[in-house]
Amino acid sequence: MNNQVQAIKGAFFDLVNKCNDYCSVIDLNNELVKVLKRELAIGHVDFYSLSPQTNSFPFQMFLHNFQPGQAIWIQKDVLLPIYCHEDMCGVIELREFDSTISVDLDEVAKACSEFYTYYIHSFQLREKEQKYEKLYYLTEKFHSLMNKDDVLVALIETLQKMYQEYTFYLFLSHDNENKHHLPIKNLSFDDQDDEMAMEAFVTGKAQSIIHEQTKDMFFYSPLKGKQGVYGVLQVVIHFALNLDEQDRHFITLLTNAAGTAMENAQLYDQSKRLIKDLQLINETSHRLNKNLRLTDTMSYMSMRILESFQADEVGFFTKNSNDIHIFPGSTGYFESEEVKVYINYIQEKLEKDLEGLFLGDITSHLPGLPYSSVMAVPMVQSDVLKGCALVLHKNPYHFSFDMYKLLQSLIHHSTLALSNSLLREELETLVKTDQLTQLYSRNYMNSCIENSMNIDRQGTFVLIDIDNFKAINDNYGHQIGDEVLVQVANILKNNIRDHDIGARWGGEELAIYLPHVELDAGTAIAERIVKRVKENTLPTVTISCGVSHWKAEHERNYDELFRRADKALYAAKNLGKNQVIVQVS
Repeated sequence: MNNQVQAIKGAFFDLVNKCNDYCSVIDLNNELVKVLKRELAIGHVDFYSLSPQTNSFPFQMFLHNFQPGQAIWIQKDVLLPIYCHEDMCGVIELREFDSTISVDLDEVAKACSEFYTYYIHSFQLREKEQKYEKLYYLTEKFHSLMNKDDVLVALIETLQKMYQEYTFYLFLSHDNENKHHLPIKNLSFDDQDDEMAMEAFVTGKAQSIIHEQTKDMFFYSPLKGKQGVYGVLQVVIHFALNLDEQDRHFITLLTNAAGTAMENAQLYDQSKRLIKDLQLINETSHRLNKNLRLTDTMSYMSMRILESFQADEVGFFTKNSNDIHIFPGSTGYFESEEVKVYINYIQEKLEKDLEGLFLGDITSHLPGLPYSSVMAVPMVQSDVLKGCALVLHKNPYHFSFDMYKLLQSLIHHSTLALSNSLLREELETLVKTDQLTQLYSRNYMNSCIENSMNIDRQGTFVLIDIDNFKAINDNYGHQIGDEVLVQVANILKNNIRDHDIGARWGGEELAIYLPHVELDAGTAIAERIVKRVKENTLPTVTISCGVSHWKAEHERNYDELFRRADKALYAAKNLGKNQVIVQVS
């Protein structure tokens, strides 16, 4: 072995110490060329890498002539084959080499291959160590992220930096919103072009295939956690490059770490959502158990459902035969005729099953409806159907099944409050309403008049008595007498405004109170009622009316108002009945 070969080996030893920590393979090739230029005193030395992606390797025709440790002369040029273990990985070309130089070129070729093998082996070990350090770091980073989208972003960004020559895609289910513009493909059983992705998803095992025409390699690694598979990473290796076993193992470990992190993030989201759902149910139940009125109860329920489910419309209804009753608090759409299509369809389903109804797209059954997503939950108390909650959204499949289960729980916890509110309304109605005539009770009218005297400027009171009512009972019986009372009460209700008060005063006596109404106007109303009672009752009866009036600047005395009306009624009776007498001092 001559001195030049020894010098080259010494230079390679120095180069190992120099490049050990930072040189890339390209840097190594350049440094190798520099050593040969310097030690052989030659001006033109080139390194040609032999790899699958190299399309411009100039010595394809000589590949079968190369042997480890054997230099080849081509006219004035020398080719030194570089072997890494048993595989040829490149050729060094010594251009216009001076043949008079006394150097063993075969020994130079061996020295170059030995150095290259040693360094590539060291480089691979260092790269492997760095990869697993990065894997450890990334695993920690993944598990620090509590959002599955952030996990996917970190995964793709890391892989694209480490394997710039590869292309990466994520196969995920269609419910992923992809807010970060990741390279996502929908995972579908119907997509025959990516059967391997679905196989990796179903089996939880990595898959690979080489495309026959393009020679591209496709590697599929599932994003797998302990409880399931959450997607598939697709690696596309172009130009028939090889994905070695080490890289496969590394990518598999990385995707497993990402899958576990996604699972943890999903469980974290589920726990947060569960806590939020429990808070919603607890807060709603607490609020509703404050003995709210029916309107307040349903309005609060409607507001919470609109907020929590991002719904477009919320309504509560009951249906008996063909009669639909919409509860107060329902949104405006429930006042339309169109909503009856939904209600009739849902009522038919609920009669068969009291569990409720969850439809992603009702328009597939009832085309042309404006709202596609439907959730309907019956309100059942003691096995009695009290009503139904109906929640709508324009977009199909807007509501998830978890939302439906939450709505069921919310309605279940709220039905008792609804029943209490309904019972309270019924009791109040019984207290303030006369059961026979459906007019208000005398006590309720008294409270209304007293309230009016506190806030209004004036009002008119009319006391009414059915003439000769005892004769009706004697001649026709008490049942007909009751029917006459109902007829007169209905005439009263049809001739006063919604905010006027009609009441059964006692026996055959009735009364109306007209807030804000002057005496002349009140008298005219009384006279109209007298006329219509005579014309529209069967058997025909007449009534007598006594009218009184109050003004704020003169008096606010309920007893005096009643006394004057009662005195006027007595006068109407004495003057022949079937007439109106205005207040007597």
